[in-house]
Amino acid sequence: MDFLRPASWEEALAAKAEHPTAVPIAGGTDVMVEINFDHRRPEYLLDLNRVGDLYEWEVGEESVRLGASVPYTKIMDNLRAELPGLALASHTVASPQIRNRGGVGGNLGTASPAGDAHPALLAAGAEVEVASAARGTRLIPIDDFYTGVKRNALQPDELIRAVHIKKADGPQQYSKVGTRNAMVIAVCAFGLALHPETRTVRTGIGSAAPTPVRAKAAEEFLNAALEEGGFWDNGKIITPSVAKQFADLCSAACNPIDDVRGTASYRRHAVGVMARRTLTWTWESYRGTRRASEGAA
Repeated sequence: MDFLRPASWEEALAAKAEHPTAVPIAGGTDVMVEINFDHRRPEYLLDLNRVGDLYEWEVGEESVRLGASVPYTKIMDNLRAELPGLALASHTVASPQIRNRGGVGGNLGTASPAGDAHPALLAAGAEVEVASAARGTRLIPIDDFYTGVKRNALQPDELIRAVHIKKADGPQQYSKVGTRNAMVIAVCAFGLALHPETRTVRTGIGSAAPTPVRAKAAEEFLNAALEEGGFWDNGKIITPSVAKQFADLCSAACNPIDDVRGTASYRRHAVGVMARRTLTWTWESYRGTRRASEGAA
């Protein structure tokens, strides 16, 4: 196994073009586990730790450009206001040591359905910035990024450079079920984001289907219910029947398996519970913000 150590982004793209099978490694929190257990033995490892701009982020007027290797700890400490859903998801990642090493780019590259960042990225409507030496840069909508179990839309000569995420314009939540409170792979996870500017809701489900998925039917139902009931304007409490139907539709969006962490039926049930709870939390936060703004006026 050869070890490639580019010193710049341009060198990294050139190395990937020359060795398309090279496996990128930055935090190494996924790759090294597979290598240590002899589940993977790549011909080349492409070390990206010296590529400095992968560890940078930029907060713009409407969105955040998050470098692929920005550690989860940095997201928690510096981007909680702009990316609350992703910051909450970052809190659930493994241990402090791994949160100091791992980043969103690794989650996307591995594309495991259990990756902690995926539900938050789906709910926020992120875009993944990828590049190759031959074709330059392109943005992949997060909905198009996951193509199968641990497969993504990257071409063999492409690397993930950053993730573009719109700054939160409303409350966001994230919930995860595990067999313990830390150092655990998700049994299932759920992300929810309210987008008051467009009067829409987006979801993200992890570890309950072959890929991370959105509960699109649930979103469409809730968007219609909130609009028809005037909830965005009147700020009333969402009725239990609406919350239950939303939860049921989120459960129906799952296509889980039975494994050592949990059964398929438990995953469906848990996703429904998390959907109802996160909807309650985010909507109560939205109502509180409305009351505060009306009081200030």
